[in-house]
Amino acid sequence: MDNVFSLSDSLGPALVIHVTEPEIGLRGILVVDNVAAGPSIGGLRMAKDVSLEECFRLARAMTLKNAAAGLRHGGGKSVMMGDPRMDPAKKEEMIRAFACALEGVEAYIFGPDMGTDEQAMAWVKDEIGRAVGLPREIGGIPLDEIGATGFGLAHAAEIACAHAGIELAGARVAIQGFGAVGRHSARFLAERGAVLVAANDSKGTVTDAGGLDIEALCSLKAERRSVVELGSGTTAAVDAILDVECDIWVPAARPDVVTEENVDRLKTRLVVEGANIPVTLGAEKRLAERDVLVIPDFIANAGGVICAAMEYQGASQSAALDVIEEKVRYNTEVVLSAAEKDKVIPRKAAERLAETRVRRAMTTRRWSIF
Repeated sequence: MDNVFSLSDSLGPALVIHVTEPEIGLRGILVVDNVAAGPSIGGLRMAKDVSLEECFRLARAMTLKNAAAGLRHGGGKSVMMGDPRMDPAKKEEMIRAFACALEGVEAYIFGPDMGTDEQAMAWVKDEIGRAVGLPREIGGIPLDEIGATGFGLAHAAEIACAHAGIELAGARVAIQGFGAVGRHSARFLAERGAVLVAANDSKGTVTDAGGLDIEALCSLKAERRSVVELGSGTTAAVDAILDVECDIWVPAARPDVVTEENVDRLKTRLVVEGANIPVTLGAEKRLAERDVLVIPDFIANAGGVICAAMEYQGASQSAALDVIEEKVRYNTEVVLSAAEKDKVIPRKAAERLAETRVRRAMTTRRWSIF
């Protein structure tokens, strides 16, 4: 229990639940961080090494993300320990069981995350009726299919480039983690003239200074193959993505991929965080010392949860995309302008923005809301 108390503060968490079902090998955790603005929305993450601490940090990131985006939702996160590539029938059984265990927690709405997708949310919806990021066939706006997070990230990058003195057209981009967020980020940035020069996944890195074929990479991933099977460019180790010379570096995979120990390997002018908590605070401070601009995760990658909240309210896909564009561009500009004015790193300015909104919401609600 020591970890629980060390990670709590005046914002939360409001609720922590551990779920175990030994007969099917289910081990999961739910953290509802703060619900002053409304029921929490946060993804269900599935990974072999996911932990309580990671769940706490991700839940807090969702509180800040939802507040910064001005949504009527608080922040939460759920995690399940296991290989997301397990037998599909086994995975379905575990996700359905996890959802049923949390049926009574109306302050938490499931969404897709790393290791889960629209189909998984359909299973949750079928069991407890509380999920977003659903398949189109049952009235959802499939976040991964339309690339909501990558769409928002491209808009954040466009605003950030103006502050960093980068011309987006022709800018060299490296994507760490060419998955659901990474591939759509590459696609939307390419539509604005950027050039993808490097991408990686769990098998390795592929680079090409002249530009990688994004559609070919997407086709490989659709077939569950690695980017290193592209057949062109130069292949290297997984962590070689850290050493690629580029203008924009996008972490779009796991937490803490850039730390104080490896941050000086980055050779970029702008980092736009597509994943949640991908860069440690110490590493962000070091990048600022090197005049590398960093757009924090809960500002840059808010497109997915904005889309999810719009879906929950019954909005159309086109309306959701319009709101993503408006909110992400506005918040990126506000945060970067405040950071420049106050001479602080963008994360500090972003946290002030989000925490101010959370605390205002807290003054309007009773805290005993479960």
